[in-house]
Amino acid sequence: MKSTQYSEKTLDHFRNPRNVGSLEGDDVAVGRVGNPVCGDLMEMYVRVKDDRIDEIKFLTFGCGSAVATSSMVTELVIGKTLDEALEVTRGDVADALDGLPPVKMHCSNLAADALHDAIKNWRSGTRLKPLGEAEIAAVGGGCGVREVTIVEGATEYAGTGVYTAVDDVSTLADARVLVLDKGAESARLALALTEVTPRVIFVTEFKTLDLPEEITTQVKRSDVKVLFQSRLLAVRGEGEVEKVLIRDLDEDDEYELFVDAVVLLEV
Repeated sequence: MKSTQYSEKTLDHFRNPRNVGSLEGDDVAVGRVGNPVCGDLMEMYVRVKDDRIDEIKFLTFGCGSAVATSSMVTELVIGKTLDEALEVTRGDVADALDGLPPVKMHCSNLAADALHDAIKNWRSGTRLKPLGEAEIAAVGGGCGVREVTIVEGATEYAGTGVYTAVDDVSTLADARVLVLDKGAESARLALALTEVTPRVIFVTEFKTLDLPEEITTQVKRSDVKVLFQSRLLAVRGEGEVEKVLIRDLDEDDEYELFVDAVVLLEV
């Protein structure tokens, strides 16, 4: 996250989010929203007493803006009547944070929507079953479950730089190799590749390595370069792999990276 793009108030709510967690009980309503494009997913938990928001918490998987807006919403509406809370808009949330980058206004500023969904569910008698932290992270691209990712060009370059298996790491000696996170096996392969090339990149959509502790420690101590919160979008080149297109999920930005080989293990 670049401080030049975000206000100090936004950074504060990202680094020190208020009211993180979940609520349970017959007096609790749950709201849930998500953006499939950037992977943000949030749940808002509202405890209602005398038609007012007596308590509110949230769980969010997403970039800094998603966390900050969720945190700010909880501060804006605590103690308000449900009607007053329904009047809080995305613009109100952004203004309370002293502004958001334009792209984040539409991609990650979903907290007011989650709040409204919770109130509407309360009034309609709809009782959503909370996903909880682990499931929210999984659905949003976080820890526990890796979604199948369609990589443009993967089939086209099969055998000419894209590998679904590597039986002999020496075939990639001195190559610039990108390994897509498919779990522990892909991490072990990335580690093995460091024995034959110093240029190994491990791409994961997670904020942290979701691997067994022993493997995580080995990766941290190795020469493997880890790109966190990054999604492999495409493989490109003229007849053979020359570069890849990566999306930075935190900054909602795309960039190209020069590589010689891409490993997409079949697990």
